[in-house]
Amino acid sequence: MTESIPEFAAFVAMDWADKKHVWALRVAGSGPVEKGELDNTPEAVESWAAQLALRFSGRAVAVALEQRRGALVAMLSKYAHVVLYPIHPNTQANYRKAFYPSGAKSDPTDAALLLELLVKHRDRLPPLKPESEETRKLQFLVEERRKLVDPKTAFSNQLTGWAKQVFPQLLVWFEDISSVLVCELLQKWPTLAQLKKVRPATLEKFFREHNCRPLERIQQTVQAIQPAVVATTDPALLEVAQLAMLSLVGLITELRHSLSVYDKRLATISQAHPDFAIFDSFPAAGPVMLPRLIAAFGTDRQRYPTAVHLQCHSGIAPVTESSGQPQWVHWRWACPKFVRQSFQEWSHLTIRFCGWAKEFYDRKRQAGLGHHAAVRALAFKWQRILFRCWMDRQPYLESRYLEALAKSSRRQAAPSAGSAQRPKIVMKSCGSFTKLEGLTS
Repeated sequence: MTESIPEFAAFVAMDWADKKHVWALRVAGSGPVEKGELDNTPEAVESWAAQLALRFSGRAVAVALEQRRGALVAMLSKYAHVVLYPIHPNTQANYRKAFYPSGAKSDPTDAALLLELLVKHRDRLPPLKPESEETRKLQFLVEERRKLVDPKTAFSNQLTGWAKQVFPQLLVWFEDISSVLVCELLQKWPTLAQLKKVRPATLEKFFREHNCRPLERIQQTVQAIQPAVVATTDPALLEVAQLAMLSLVGLITELRHSLSVYDKRLATISQAHPDFAIFDSFPAAGPVMLPRLIAAFGTDRQRYPTAVHLQCHSGIAPVTESSGQPQWVHWRWACPKFVRQSFQEWSHLTIRFCGWAKEFYDRKRQAGLGHHAAVRALAFKWQRILFRCWMDRQPYLESRYLEALAKSSRRQAAPSAGSAQRPKIVMKSCGSFTKLEGLTS
């Protein structure tokens, strides 16, 4: 059931900026367009919103802007009489090109075009409907956490680069150079020369305190230190490398601490979320991916009427461009990139924990698809399963899915009653995906 949209007293479009916002307003049923500017401060926005409420007696006002999340959206979201309509920047840019092919652009013009989009094409612009508080917390947290993972990876790569020049043995003795063990080892003994001076008993104790197992591996590492040869004796390189490596170790340690804080908060909020049991039942939905799946779906069951809407919105479903005979299938460019990344990364992890997922992925690779295309094809399939469990509020049971899959296969293979010839299933190819096109006899 679709939620009813209120009858608006006025329509407003706002071209936002860092210092001043340009707005255009049209009263419902009236022709003239009013224009003005608004300072980008909470006080100015408060005064402007209060004037709208007073002028239209608290009736709903539709406001269009090129933001889905940001400072202006945060300031306007707290007013009950303001209904936000976020418009994608590409939509605004292409609409502008239709009327200004010369490329002419100005803030008042953009505000007028946004207002025209809102008034004439509002039926194609879904209003912003905030998720529950728990879901919005997860959405913010998982994205901010990811922003810390990328620099940690970059710093680890830099640390690896320096180690290759002055301390390459670290890459042989330890699997992860950014681990707590290696970082604290470098803080104590940043060079091989210093490490060689440490007594074996001291090193063994250090490794045991950092949960390095098994004992045989500790002894092998300790025994490998003494005969190790320094990679270079260049004093300039050694001095700069030591400073750089210690700086990188400090940054990695700080990021690791921040990530642990995020992980604890995410675990608390996820376990209290009403959909936790649904997504916790899926393979590879661990402490990192489970909150990202919850954040991608949300709690509003009207947001995605069908699984196809989810697949298209997330960017997993491919796009087909055709003109006459030529046809081109490519992945979706305009989509929430983090949501697509979440589904792809999680689907890739399921290959290790789910038998049918690995078989499906291997089949796609054998058919000639690259790794990423095969993972997206798997994500496309997983999304239909996720969607059904989410809509029915039921946990995932692999045995139930495999049983339904077997029944579907038997039903498709069985001949129809009263038919002398078995119908053939015609599948239409779409990039790395296939879909049922129809039946022929």
